[in-house]
Amino acid sequence: MGVAPTVVLLVSAGLCLVLQNLLMVRITLSASTVLIALVINSAVGLTVLLGLLLIRNGAGGVAEAVSALRPWALLPGLLGSFFVFAGILGYQRLGAAPTIAILVASQLVAGLAADQLKPGTPALSAQGLPVLGAVLLVTGAFLIAGRNV
Repeated sequence: MGVAPTVVLLVSAGLCLVLQNLLMVRITLSASTVLIALVINSAVGLTVLLGLLLIRNGAGGVAEAVSALRPWALLPGLLGSFFVFAGILGYQRLGAAPTIAILVASQLVAGLAADQLKPGTPALSAQGLPVLGAVLLVTGAFLIAGRNV
């Protein structure tokens, strides 16, 4: 997949994330806890992905997935559920724009740090434009979320 289709995919995912969180907030309005929305979200995702795996690889795909399970392999699911949980609460308490601003700014800072762990990546001090972009994004997040925090 080339750069342009990848960018389109990422933009689409960003739009879908906003819609997902707005819908999940709506679910929480008729439920006793945000956990109901999280369970529905996870159950639908698991069902769709399991169905796709069965269609693509048959029962062997499920067996491979089970054999790939390691204790640390549970962490991505826990981290993803935490991300969705925090997003729902952010949408409810701060609104969509401040929540997105804070999430994106924190992801960018963490992403810059993670890239520093890759061999051959120039030192952060040598990356003027990316660092400037991160500073501007974090500043923007403070300006957007500042009225709510």
